[in-house]
Amino acid sequence: IRFKFGVNVYILNYCCYFMDKVFIMKRFLRKLINLDIWGGRHTELTNLKKAIPKHLRGEKITEEAVKELAAMEFITTKQSTGEIHISLNSKKQQEIYDFVKE
Repeated sequence: IRFKFGVNVYILNYCCYFMDKVFIMKRFLRKLINLDIWGGRHTELTNLKKAIPKHLRGEKITEEAVKELAAMEFITTKQSTGEIHISLNSKKQQEIYDFVKE
């Protein structure tokens, strides 16, 4: 019985981890859309992290969410003034809106 309980806890934690990552990704995209950060207009990554709860800001999952958004080509990143700056990819506008709606 203990083994089964442990497996259920592991599956539950994995599902919550995935949901948190998608939650963070959608939150980042919503903030960028609301601030109208498309194409050449950009904002610092630290400003973007203010869109999520404080307990998630420095976590590894937050960095993974940013990397996955960049891999999906929803955001573009550039190094400017010693800080990473982020903007939405205007070529993927419809895909971004569809992802946020899900």
